[in-house]
Amino acid sequence: MGLSEADVTKQIQQMISFIQQEAAEKVEEIEAKAEEEFNIEKSRLVSQQRIKIIEYYDKKEKQIELQRKIQHSNLANASRLSILKARDDYVQTLKEEARKQLSMLTQEQSKYTTILANLIAQGLFLLMEKDVTIRCRRNDVELVQRLVPDVINRYKQELKQKDIQIKIDDKNFLPDDSAGGIEIYAMGGKIKVSNTIEARLGMIFNQILPEIREKLFGVNQNRKYHD
Repeated sequence: MGLSEADVTKQIQQMISFIQQEAAEKVEEIEAKAEEEFNIEKSRLVSQQRIKIIEYYDKKEKQIELQRKIQHSNLANASRLSILKARDDYVQTLKEEARKQLSMLTQEQSKYTTILANLIAQGLFLLMEKDVTIRCRRNDVELVQRLVPDVINRYKQELKQKDIQIKIDDKNFLPDDSAGGIEIYAMGGKIKVSNTIEARLGMIFNQILPEIREKLFGVNQNRKYHD
């Protein structure tokens, strides 16, 4: 017995309902999967951006900290250099004051005569040359001329040496504001011994400079070695 038209219509309707149900479920599944994938991608992108933001601000923080350290170091160095300069200026002031006091020796003729004779003799002993030229201040020329014979005798006695020629430079002189002393030249000016008051002061001052600094400013904690 065949199906009636009503039965056929009913079955077709059931099939349509089933297909629609399947389609609806498929759509829901696709939408759910798409939503899940969207949320996953959104979470990934948000996480990436969050990491980038963290890295950006971490980099900025490090840059700021580096700049702060550099600025602090620059300020510390500037302060240190300022202190060192002030100390050096003070030391140089002391040196200049010592030079002025030594220059006053020229006003005490007896003391200066002894000093000048010793400076000439020391220069000759250092050079050990037979032909030398002495340069002095213009106003010391006569004094040097008087001292030379005794210095020559002293030189010969000490070294058992007879031949030595000393010329006093009458064209070139030490500066008028020099504290005194002499310069001795040999071998046509190729060799020079500076025995001026300033030169001797500078040499002695450099030798005792660490002691001066220590007494004025205390022990240098950064100094590794001590004499």
